[in-house]
Amino acid sequence: MRIVIVGGVAAGMSAATRLRRLAEDAEIVVVEAGDHVSYANCGLPYYAGGVIEDRDALLLQTPESLAARFRLDVRVRQRVTGIDAAAHTLTVRDLTTGDEYVQAYDRLVLSPGARPVVPQVPGAERALVLRDVADADRLLAEAGRPDARTAVVVGAGFVGLEVAENLVRRGLAVTVVELADQVLTPLDPELAVRVRDELASHGVDVRTSTQVTALTPGTAVLADAAGADAGEIPADVVVAAVGVRPDTELAELAGAELGPRGGVLVDEDLRTSVPDVFAVGDAALKRDAQSAAGQESFTLIPLANLANRHGRHVADVILGRTGMRPSTGTAVVGVFDLTAAVVGRNEKQLRAEGRPHRVVHTHPSQHAGYYPGASAMALKLLVDPGTDRILGAQAVGRDGVDKRIDVLATAIAGGVTASGLADLELAYAPAYGSAKDPVNMLGYVADNLRTGTTRSIQWHELDEAVRDGATLVDVRTPAEHARGTVETTRDGVRSPALNVPLDELRARAHAEIPAGRPVVVHCQVGQRGHTAARLLTQLGYDVRNLDGGYRTWQDAVRATAGP
Repeated sequence: MRIVIVGGVAAGMSAATRLRRLAEDAEIVVVEAGDHVSYANCGLPYYAGGVIEDRDALLLQTPESLAARFRLDVRVRQRVTGIDAAAHTLTVRDLTTGDEYVQAYDRLVLSPGARPVVPQVPGAERALVLRDVADADRLLAEAGRPDARTAVVVGAGFVGLEVAENLVRRGLAVTVVELADQVLTPLDPELAVRVRDELASHGVDVRTSTQVTALTPGTAVLADAAGADAGEIPADVVVAAVGVRPDTELAELAGAELGPRGGVLVDEDLRTSVPDVFAVGDAALKRDAQSAAGQESFTLIPLANLANRHGRHVADVILGRTGMRPSTGTAVVGVFDLTAAVVGRNEKQLRAEGRPHRVVHTHPSQHAGYYPGASAMALKLLVDPGTDRILGAQAVGRDGVDKRIDVLATAIAGGVTASGLADLELAYAPAYGSAKDPVNMLGYVADNLRTGTTRSIQWHELDEAVRDGATLVDVRTPAEHARGTVETTRDGVRSPALNVPLDELRARAHAEIPAGRPVVVHCQVGQRGHTAARLLTQLGYDVRNLDGGYRTWQDAVRATAGP
């Protein structure tokens, strides 16, 4: 069997090496338009920032090493210019010599990846992108110029923030420009605001709800989201990190059908609509594991882990094996000393889809609080209220974030319910976790909500509840209350919560909290609020606990206050 793979990075090379391990007699040809194959593209921002000092460390394999170990015919600087699907042939141009030749195939795997999006504005030609090693070389050269002092990064997604951090490491004054009203749109705003705080604490000027309308030789011209003038800022170096679009040129040459989101439409085994032609990696649509019950939807997830899974899976399919798990979009990013991670849906997406959901916010430490170095993280869990199915999760913190999102991603894959998280047996020692791990705590809260043991209210529902007559009670200590408490707006007037400390609640409740009206209690993060809600419920009150407490409310207020 002659298998031709177009694209020699994550998915393409994973397919090629897996094929060889399973089929020594197959003829395997890899055609790559760039200068390198099998390089660590996720490491490119860190090479540009000097964290990875050795450029060769990014080059995991070469055509020669792949030929020696796997007997692969790897051809770099070779661009496919035509596909005759009926004849099972490709037309390939050698970019070094300009010569063209015809390459036959029995099976064709398209792994072209995705192309960076560059805003189409005057001067856009000076904007750099970061897709391959050559792009990283150009960025390093520009950032290293003696006269380079300022940089503008257009886009505040995963790659944009990694680039921003690494340009700061290079000594540049960095401005991040983002059209959305927050950084890291996979996060919900009350968690994303913590990432913005981290950027600001390291001197990054973050401009949200802002767009670049033109680039001059030394500046970036800005406008607000509505197009109104927002000034001009210095920009010796400009990096476009707005996002990527699936590279579907080859699929279109082959006559393959594209999906509604612009990627190549494939079945569960990565077959396109053209016989013997497969598509993998960033160019291909993924089956969405978090689709609503009874519906199948597709999504674009340009992540390296998934691309490598695609490569391995397509090799299995070509050799007669089947079955790939749908995708959940698990991702993590480091922003200076902070880590943010996500899996599945966020609340913005669920609202846009009109899907019912239940929300849990917690603020646990990454390990036992009494062990030195404990620091709080913010966790958010999204749950289907009808089935208790986990729909998504987010986490932001200094340490332990990746571990918790990985556990939650595994729970989703294994069909563990939100309440079932309470019963997971996770490794514990004071330096690594807590006897009640943060994931277990999410399960406890989820189970209390599922069973009706406690009812909660979200930060964005609070004003309406108070306008409808609810009494807001802060059950923290007077000292905590004095440092700041939840406030609500009623008839244009902001009012603080009534302070009745938890330890005095039994004695003071009937005297100070009106009977016959709903009550909302809050503490710092929600745990004491749960105890207060249980107590007041048993005293005859109609009670809800403010989910995530004062800390979530405070983050949300800052996040929605505008740029």
